[in-house]
This record gives sequence, C-alpha cells and structure tokens, in this order.
Amino acid sequence: MKAIRLEEPGRFAQVNLDAASGALKPDEALVRVHRIGVCGTDLHAFRGNQPFFSYPRILGHELGVEVLDLGGQAEGIRVGQYCAVEPYLNCGTCIACRRGKANCCVKLSVLGVHTDGGMRQTLVVPSRKLHPSKNLTLDQLALVETLAIGCHAVDRAGLEKGEFVLVIGAGPIGLGVMQFAIEAGAQVIVLDINAQRLEFCRSRLSVPYTIDPSRGNVLEALAGITAGDLPTAIFDATGNGRSMASAFEYPANGGRLIFVGLFQGEVTFNDPNFHRRELTILASRNARPDDFSRIISLIEAKRIDTSPWITHRAPLSNVVTEFPLWTKAETGVIKAMIEV
Repeated sequence: MKAIRLEEPGRFAQVNLDAASGALKPDEALVRVHRIGVCGTDLHAFRGNQPFFSYPRILGHELGVEVLDLGGQAEGIRVGQYCAVEPYLNCGTCIACRRGKANCCVKLSVLGVHTDGGMRQTLVVPSRKLHPSKNLTLDQLALVETLAIGCHAVDRAGLEKGEFVLVIGAGPIGLGVMQFAIEAGAQVIVLDINAQRLEFCRSRLSVPYTIDPSRGNVLEALAGITAGDLPTAIFDATGNGRSMASAFEYPANGGRLIFVGLFQGEVTFNDPNFHRRELTILASRNARPDDFSRIISLIEAKRIDTSPWITHRAPLSNVVTEFPLWTKAETGVIKAMIEV
C-alpha cells in the first residue's frame, strides 16, 4: 500500500506499507481514503513546531473516505458509504469522556498527530468515528473536521446574535470560526497580516470588517467599528505566542477570549488589566461527535458553502514535491486537498 510519511521536519518520503491483514474487530471499519485535507497542524508538523508530535509520522486527519468493510454491525454505517472521519480516538472511561468531553480525553490520540493518519490508501478506524452522508462529495466530507474545530470553538464561546466578534488569523481554522460566528448571527471582524486572505474573507465569506495590523492601530480600528465598545468575544486562531499574548488587549469589559490555536510555550498577560475587565479565558480543543453531524446537515442544507475553500490540489504521489510549496505564503493556499 502506497503512503506518504513525514520522516522528519521538512522531509516527506513515499513508502510502501503492508495492507491491513486479519479480521477486523467488531467495532472497527476498513475505509478507502479518497481525500485528505491539509491544515495548520500538518504545516506546523512539517516545519517542526507542532506540539504533541513525534517523527516519523503519517499525517492526515481531515478525511473523506469510503467504507470497504465492517467488523460487525455499526449503527447507521454500511459498506459503500462515503463518510467524514472524526479523528479523535478517545478512551471512553476517563473523567473527560464520562462527562461528555471526549475531545479532551486524558488518553486522547489523534490520527495524523499522535498516531499514523490518512496519507495512505486504506485505513482501519473505529466505526463509531465515521459520519456518513448520502449527498456530500468526498471534498466536502474532508472539510468537515476543519469546520468542526470552528464549530466547537463558537459553541464554547456561547455567542449571542448581534455581538461583535474578532477572529485573529484567517487561516483554515479561523475561517471555520468565522463560518459559525456568522451562522450564530454575530458581527465578525477579522484581523490578519495577509492582504490576500483578508480579501478572501470579504469577497467569499462576506465578512463585513477586516483589519491589517500593519496599517494602523488595532485598538483604534476596533473601537471605530464597535462605537468604542470593543468586541465581546475574541478568537485567536493563529497558534502564535505573540499574537495570543496581544489578544488580551482586545476584549471589551466583561468579554471573553477563546484560544483555538496553540503553540509550544507560555502565554503571559497583565493581571490587573485582566481582572479589571473581568475577562473569561477559554481553551477550545478539537470537536465533539455532534459537531460533525451538525456540520454535515448544514452543508447538505446549503447553509454552509464549502466551494470557496479548496484552492490547491495534488495527487498523493505528488505530495513529496507539492507540500513544501503549500507552506509558502506567496503560494496563496487557503486549503489544499490531496486526492488518493
């Protein structure tokens, strides 16, 4: 079986793996991988600055797959279906799992991060991690996971209709946050240093307000947009320590700050300034099973349009040469999709 493996930071290799052999366990499914979305986690792994990561590793956790075989009966799943994969492998017994927060399981293992993922032709996954659709394309199914990150973050924030929301970082995760903030009825502001991505937000997602921090004072721009109030919810989707530290300056009094991105290091802030405004800090990690089902329903109902997302494509056999290009800002990648 052909696969692409990240041997070390900056170096992919095409390898041949033994296909899965032996009988499937009753709770397992064998799937054919057709699409693999590339996200910030993969880019950070390639650059060597992804937390919770070790090499070598087969990347790939945003997957559009076809069910080839089942080890036993699985509710709602049958051979031949196209599915999105929920890549968060949780234990089911720890305190987080028992309280319905499997996304931050004590023993969590994520496909393509802690264990080998989907940059290969076939894969065995727990059947309960498959989310089928009769109508979505394989491209759309591979986008569900990245949208789920934004969906969960917005749920964590408990947005109210009409409130001003600032999203810092217009990469794929930030775009997902924007989609669901708009769905919640919020007034979205985007902050990014990449003019091309800001234009994408305005023209393709209809985001009404964008700010380039290199062109002026961010606080003044935010005050101008919000009639002096400042946004009540700030999402940082950059995974950049300096950005995350600066984000403490932007919430309105009584507001909240949601960290969606993460990095290897510590975030510091001025405690009196934090306490004076009685801010709330929230971490948002991964997503929950219900998020996947909800997103599939929203795309099927055409309430979320995925057509603008995919800007670059390559077959699996070209990943070794194409992937390094996708890490360069001048390439203009929003979302790259690998076809198997």
